[in-house]
Amino acid sequence: MKFEEKYTTARPYIASWVILRKGTKVAVVLRENTPWMNGYYGLPSGKIEYGEPYKIGAIREAKEEVGVDIELEDLTFVHACHRHADDGVIFMDWVDMYFEAAKWTGEVTNMEPTVHSAVDWIDLENLPENVVPTVKFVLEAIARGEKYSEYGWDSQGLVEAGK
Repeated sequence: MKFEEKYTTARPYIASWVILRKGTKVAVVLRENTPWMNGYYGLPSGKIEYGEPYKIGAIREAKEEVGVDIELEDLTFVHACHRHADDGVIFMDWVDMYFEAAKWTGEVTNMEPTVHSAVDWIDLENLPENVVPTVKFVLEAIARGEKYSEYGWDSQGLVEAGK
């Protein structure tokens, strides 16, 4: 059976990101051996699987990447970012859903040493230079109380393929 497209509207990728906070510090993974942003700190995160609710994806990614268990009721939506990525090779749009865990069980541990060289706690009030730029942008937006942002678009919200 052949699948035919019903709509021609955008189909962005979707990722869930998890903020694990202790005071002014957040848990981060140092990316290595990946096709994107090696040597930069990012939050535990990943693509949502087909048919997976965003919060469930966040819980799954936290477990897979840093080994913690989060209960659904302990996870709160804090921000959505519509992100455009164009590095001259990859041209794609993302909807990034950020959640913060009020609590979790287990110790934050590097569960994916083949793609993360370290797991650290960084101070939100003194972020290092090598934080993934979109993560830094969103963490600053969250600190201002913003629930939505856009990243990587021009001033009119327009992009062109291959630009």
